[in-house]
Amino acid sequence: MNEVELKKMCWHSRRGMLELDLLLLPFVTEKLASLEEETIKIYQRLLEQEDQDLFSWLIKKEVAPDSELKLMVQMILENNADQNKT
Repeated sequence: MNEVELKKMCWHSRRGMLELDLLLLPFVTEKLASLEEETIKIYQRLLEQEDQDLFSWLIKKEVAPDSELKLMVQMILENNADQNKT
């Protein structure tokens, strides 16, 4: 993935909902460039979801509808947990 595409994904990760921004933006800036292309495509698909659905999944109120999205939510939450340890 080239630099321009990564910057676009970073921009699309800004959801306008502070709680989502606090989870998504660190993940994008710290992890996205190092992910495999297939995993990046899953993240792109995650970004296509509604904010309320994303929020529900990320606070573990609901479970994402498929295994790929569940994995991506878990990766984001793990990144957030790693951040909080430091």
